[in-house]
Amino acid sequence: MSLKEKIRQEMPCQDPQVRRANFDEVALGYTEEQAVKEAARCIQCKKPKCREGCPVEVLIPDFIKAVAERDFAGAAVKLKEKNALPAICGRVCPQESQCEEKCILGIKSEPVAIGRLERFVADWEMAQGASATEAAPAKGAKVAVIGAGPAGLTCAAELAKLGYAVTVFEALHTAGGVLMYGIPEFRLPKAIVDKEIANLRQLGVELQFNVVIGPSMTVEELMNEQGYAAVFLGTGAGLPNFMGIPGENLCGVFSANEFLTRTNLMKGFRFPEYGTPVKLGRKVAVLGAGNVAMDAARTAVRLGAEEVTIVYRRSDKEMPARAEEIEHAREEGVQFKLLTNPVEIIGDENGWVKAMKCLRYELGEPDASGRRKPVAIPGSEFVMDMDTVIVAIGTGPNPLATKSTAGLELNRRGNIVADEEGRTSIPGVFAGGDIVTGAATVILAMGAGKKAAQAIDAYITAKAAEAAN
Repeated sequence: MSLKEKIRQEMPCQDPQVRRANFDEVALGYTEEQAVKEAARCIQCKKPKCREGCPVEVLIPDFIKAVAERDFAGAAVKLKEKNALPAICGRVCPQESQCEEKCILGIKSEPVAIGRLERFVADWEMAQGASATEAAPAKGAKVAVIGAGPAGLTCAAELAKLGYAVTVFEALHTAGGVLMYGIPEFRLPKAIVDKEIANLRQLGVELQFNVVIGPSMTVEELMNEQGYAAVFLGTGAGLPNFMGIPGENLCGVFSANEFLTRTNLMKGFRFPEYGTPVKLGRKVAVLGAGNVAMDAARTAVRLGAEEVTIVYRRSDKEMPARAEEIEHAREEGVQFKLLTNPVEIIGDENGWVKAMKCLRYELGEPDASGRRKPVAIPGSEFVMDMDTVIVAIGTGPNPLATKSTAGLELNRRGNIVADEEGRTSIPGVFAGGDIVTGAATVILAMGAGKKAAQAIDAYITAKAAEAAN
């Protein structure tokens, strides 16, 4: 292998000054030549550690070997044996802390760009207009999946491949969950999500929209009256958290959920074509430093805000967002006010945000998360002029489905208590994703959906065997 081939292939991207004014995808994807060169870097370990870091157990060395041999169709088959949504995962999965972190090549060099290769293969297959997945013969049992987010869609796909008749019930008017309402177009084009969902329909998965489990129908009704052999709850964590400080009810204060939903799902970025404008002021503060905060900040830049600032109470080393997202935000002009936390949002005489009172912080000893605990510096108050504040400090579970399900055990935060395979306190009812773990990553939710599908199959098979005896 030449020295040139040892160097990790860079991802082509839009120029920062161009992309900050549009919602087109930032990362442009590998060319065929780049993909083949990157795949050739894989040393095909006898005991590949990369698979250990993948929540859905993708056959990583196998699909990469096929790419290196220019067998892109074969790579797609291998990839989709384990992953129902590869074009999505290749874009938003934090590979650097999962499969790529385990890559042996990364010990002395840069790891193989597994995620970028995954995206390349999935995009190549989509361009051919074909799907590499087939369903098994029908088993004669039906399963209800509540929520069409990453966990629910993965669970549905796995069950359909096993031969079950699967119906997905979604509260919104479209499938995708956070993939549609939360992640911006410039990071995950909605056409990609639509194509992945079309593949699920090809498997026979039925999607029913505008159905809110709880008010519309209950889990008990699905099982006892509509004949579903099992139910999977994948309703996510879509209830936004707030800081609990004075002024959060002022006009000009958004939760990141509302801000991103209005921009992404309701197409606020395409006003006036869509009648859903998002009103931003000249100066925007985004509270928090996770991926959602970066998405909100970068969206605000594209919507025309002149000055966008991430306000975070720890230092840059503790920021939980992906390094790539932080880098992109900085390239696009987002400012960072670190070791700072707001204590009050100040309004004008008309009830609109005009400023934000903050405290400066320093870092103390590590807390339970392993990050150094922020400690307020007495007497360090100062005021930042601000027109809009977006709160991106996490989310919790929506209680509509859980509170209407008698006998379903919840923890103190309202998350469903489930074991590693997704079994809940109610026989035949399974759960996974953010509704169990709290807000986490797309790939972890997918992994939970996959495990639950296997457990559901085992449960229904065992019940059928009991009935036959």
